[in-house]
Amino acid sequence: MNPYQAGFLLGLVLLTTIFVTGRGLGASGVFKSVVVTAVEEIAPAHAATQPFFQQAHHAGQSPLKSWLVFEALGLVLGAFISGVISHRLTFVTEHAPHITKRQRLVAALIGGMLFGIGAMFARGCTSGAALSGLAVLSVGGLMTMGAIFGSAYGVAWFFRRLWI
Repeated sequence: MNPYQAGFLLGLVLLTTIFVTGRGLGASGVFKSVVVTAVEEIAPAHAATQPFFQQAHHAGQSPLKSWLVFEALGLVLGAFISGVISHRLTFVTEHAPHITKRQRLVAALIGGMLFGIGAMFARGCTSGAALSGLAVLSVGGLMTMGAIFGSAYGVAWFFRRLWI
């Protein structure tokens, strides 16, 4: 899709989300909900004694009943439908010619874990902190975007061989 059209449509989705739910977009909270539910199922005694797990329940409901879980399911379903409609539903691991598929997947896994840790420290992911923050002209959103792009440019040179 044309990036300008995609950006415009993303803005409409964000505007609709703010209008309907009173909140912006965000996705990192869904992983917290899944982890909390898994720990409560596997080790309920441990979860019962930890404030982190007790705070994850809103009004006594399961963390999986969070609207973020339904948002993430919609993202996956929407991406699948988009891939089917555009005839682009394939499973490909793109990587530079001089690295292996395994190296690319390991780098992606490590990057994803670091991103998740950063999202927990920042109390939100780039969608929640930057995109939704900028939509409401939040100074924190502007600072987040500056930090994201600044740190990306700062470390990109060191990791360039993973994609060039």
